[in-house]
Amino acid sequence: MASSSRSGSPRPTIGDVAALAGVSRTAVSHVFNATGSISAPTAERIREAARKLNWTPSSAAVALRRARAQAIGLVLTRGNTELGLATEALISGIESVLSPLEYGLLLYEFDDDRAREAAFYRKLADARRVDGVVLVDSVIGDLRFDLVRELHLPAVLLGTPWHPDPIPHIDPDSPGSGVAETVAHLLDLGHRAIAYVGGPADRSQALARRTAFEKAVGDAGITPIAVLDTDYTARVAAGLTGELLDAADRPTAIVYAGDLMAIAGMQVARRRGLRLPEDLSIVGFDGLAIGELMEPELTTVTRDPVGRGRAAASMLLRLLGEDLPQHPVPPHELVVRRSTAPPH
Repeated sequence: MASSSRSGSPRPTIGDVAALAGVSRTAVSHVFNATGSISAPTAERIREAARKLNWTPSSAAVALRRARAQAIGLVLTRGNTELGLATEALISGIESVLSPLEYGLLLYEFDDDRAREAAFYRKLADARRVDGVVLVDSVIGDLRFDLVRELHLPAVLLGTPWHPDPIPHIDPDSPGSGVAETVAHLLDLGHRAIAYVGGPADRSQALARRTAFEKAVGDAGITPIAVLDTDYTARVAAGLTGELLDAADRPTAIVYAGDLMAIAGMQVARRRGLRLPEDLSIVGFDGLAIGELMEPELTTVTRDPVGRGRAAASMLLRLLGEDLPQHPVPPHELVVRRSTAPPH
């Protein structure tokens, strides 16, 4: 137990040691828990600061730290993993925060089976294989929030919960952000025959985007050509795009709820001999770098998956007692490129 060198004065804290040594609280923790890679001169400076303040770490805190798995979990459904580049960017953001603190990321993949997923969370908690979890894709009627509280498993949701819930979540914008701007952009170009290809009907984010699209076109007095649900995969998006383009009432613009779906739609349109964007304008979501490499470059709403991963990981580690700043997430932005133009 820490003690004070002068009777009646406040007990020194790990923050006091860090301030005196000119380092972060995390560096002090690494030195006294024998974790991390702190240089010998810095470690000695920290110990000297602790001696001057007559500070020692709490034995309970040390025991708790050493009992940790030093890992967090990320559970994805197979539909998530088919997002490909977006998922890779998210994981990259998470690991960029975990690695410096020597935490590992355990990635688990399931079919879309909520009962099996719930059983797996129980197994993770019982075996203490992870110290916390990052949750993604809140679904309507999501039972995971009550489950992680029951299991005393720290958790952060990447996105917005399906209903108000005290679970910490990362989403700087509302789930439907960017949709109204996208519709306004297409209307300004002169489009009136607009279709929407969204995500699963049971996902809170997908539902919010669909609702935002329907409101935006409705406010403009327009009836959309179609509003379609998918599993976010390029394969399903390609099939639905083909149906839209083969119909007698063909859209002049299609908004997709993901960049990879939009890119799949571009390929389908080309195979049917359509010119992009003269015959068909296409908009995606995510802001993936690959969109800039397409011909034409993809107009998209950026959502910064790397930044969102960083923010989720740092929020979870702060819940676990780590001393690090919260990473801000830039808000959405509609990036207009050459895949949208006035209809011909």
